[in-house]
Amino acid sequence: MSAESPAQWSEQERLQLEERVAATELAWLTLDVDVETLRVEIDNFALVHHQLLGPLYARLDELDALIAETVAARTGDPEALRRAAEARSRVAEPDDPATADLAPEPPAAAKVRPDREAQRIYRDLARRAHPDLTTDPAEQERRSAFISRVNEAYAHGDAVALEELAGEWSTAPESAPDPGSDERPAWLLRRLEWLTARIGQLATEQVRLERTPMGELLLLAPQEPERLLEELAEQLLGRASERRAELERLLADAEHPPAGPSRHNGGEDPSSHPEPQETRTMFAQALPTTDAASVPADAALLDVREQDEWDAGHVDGARHIPIGQVVARLDELPDDRLYVLCRVGGRSAQVVQYLVAQGRDAVNVDGGMFAWEAAGRPMVSSDGRDPFVL
Repeated sequence: MSAESPAQWSEQERLQLEERVAATELAWLTLDVDVETLRVEIDNFALVHHQLLGPLYARLDELDALIAETVAARTGDPEALRRAAEARSRVAEPDDPATADLAPEPPAAAKVRPDREAQRIYRDLARRAHPDLTTDPAEQERRSAFISRVNEAYAHGDAVALEELAGEWSTAPESAPDPGSDERPAWLLRRLEWLTARIGQLATEQVRLERTPMGELLLLAPQEPERLLEELAEQLLGRASERRAELERLLADAEHPPAGPSRHNGGEDPSSHPEPQETRTMFAQALPTTDAASVPADAALLDVREQDEWDAGHVDGARHIPIGQVVARLDELPDDRLYVLCRVGGRSAQVVQYLVAQGRDAVNVDGGMFAWEAAGRPMVSSDGRDPFVL
């Protein structure tokens, strides 16, 4: 029987229609909460994933670049130089807005999933205050604004705010036709049509969310997403440790480079191939150099790395002046012997070369902070968390 039918609805037909709409509405609300919960989980999971694992991915990219640059510096092979340039291009710039606010270690993350109380309140508010529960345009607008506030509170898992919103809505008028009115059956049929269509839309959205990269990752451990992040972090730290060991092996082997034709022979312009950002053997033979284990405990130290590297892990008591500021801040350096540190010894070697030319007593720490860490020398971080070499 259509809404436009002139025939009267029997009490039994009206009751059955009411029950169908109520059952479909329950299915819609359940799916609506499930999809919104999934969306919140994925958004929060993506944020925590970015905060926790972003620095580790950046660390891997940097190690890959250093390995490629070391190989290129040793061999002079054009293909190795090309790969080194590609690897360096993948390393995020320090002022990259996508990574500028990332700390070496993130603060404790909030729970990914809103708790059951928040879900219960959200479900109840959606049932009572959804804009589609009324046909009045003004009332729909009011409800839409209210539900936006509800969704925002739910996205943050804020059960207290949801309770306050529930109290605010408790006195709100309902706009649906009265159960006994003649307009009620037509409204119920329109409602049933909308609910059925909405359930289909939500099911499609649920599938789309589940197939996103973060959705697929989250579904690997839907009940313990925080534990999944911890496992991923452990895997990345393991990969970083392997990369670091490979870099140290390459740097050690570089002390005895293999015999082979020089890239300077054959008329090739060496200036056409940029040197890697830093390798610890670039200046070691011509400059005062020592290994990390031999640096005196009371030595004056100068760390020339960038701020994010310093924050991740540095020597307590060292002076921090990024390499680009050394010339302008030369007067801040003591006249005593100065041991200069960077990541693996390349940038520090450049600084030592400059300081020696200025008549200063400076020594390059071979292998940089990687060697310092490998030698078991103490480090600290800027925020008190476990330090590491970035």
